[in-house]
Amino acid sequence: MINRIIPSSGEQIPILGMGTWKTFDVPLLPDAMKPLTEVLSIMHQSGGTVIDSSPMYGNAETTIGLLTSGIPTHHNFFYATKVWTTGKEDGIRQMNDSFSRMKRDTIDLMQIHNLTDWKTHIKTLSDWKAEGKIRYIGITHYTDAMHEELEHVFSSEAIDFVQFNYSIFSRHAEQRLLKAAADQGIATMINRPLGEGRGLSKIAHLKLPHWAKENEIESWSQFVLLYLTLHPAVTVIIPATGNPLHARENYHTSNSMPDFAFRKKMLDYINQL
Repeated sequence: MINRIIPSSGEQIPILGMGTWKTFDVPLLPDAMKPLTEVLSIMHQSGGTVIDSSPMYGNAETTIGLLTSGIPTHHNFFYATKVWTTGKEDGIRQMNDSFSRMKRDTIDLMQIHNLTDWKTHIKTLSDWKAEGKIRYIGITHYTDAMHEELEHVFSSEAIDFVQFNYSIFSRHAEQRLLKAAADQGIATMINRPLGEGRGLSKIAHLKLPHWAKENEIESWSQFVLLYLTLHPAVTVIIPATGNPLHARENYHTSNSMPDFAFRKKMLDYINQL
């Protein structure tokens, strides 16, 4: 798996991570958590480290804490979560709860979820980063309509990461946001990379083109994720799944990386379907 650089630090992280919305919000019981143990193992064995969550995601943070704490190399994961409330004290309380649920003394990336009360939380996060409680500061959203606001915030504040929606089926981020982040040295985290499955469902019945298979692409999910991987401004992509079979598809990596011209060929093919 290829690595990308976090511009603010020079640290390298694997380009494929894991989202946990819906998929990790399960009953805290062995049978419910067993497939997630396998999903996490598949990602880790493939070289992935980034796990993204939020207190909005029900049991997801607790599930992450329980699963990773049993892995000897749990410190090798890159833990990301969010603050999703209003008010300074409520934000501090919620973030401290996230540390407890995820069983962490330090969280790698704390993000302001959907820009909720960001002017308040950014001050707390700046203090916590200086103290070493968190390593990076981020902001997030999941709609095209908020891309301009995301750019406004990272252009005016000391932000390390911006997380937003982007897929081959929804390319609004290509208009400005990706370039703006690259120009200003902001790492990007891509949510909804598979178009929440709706885009994939439209093409799932079709055969992959022969030239895709010649480049070791074995499924449509790999096709869609590779399109994002080939964009130089993409730092990390966080597909979400609770299905080990889907995880094996998502984290399959080829031995060679196609060039940017191949990316255009992929888009042209999707556009003509």
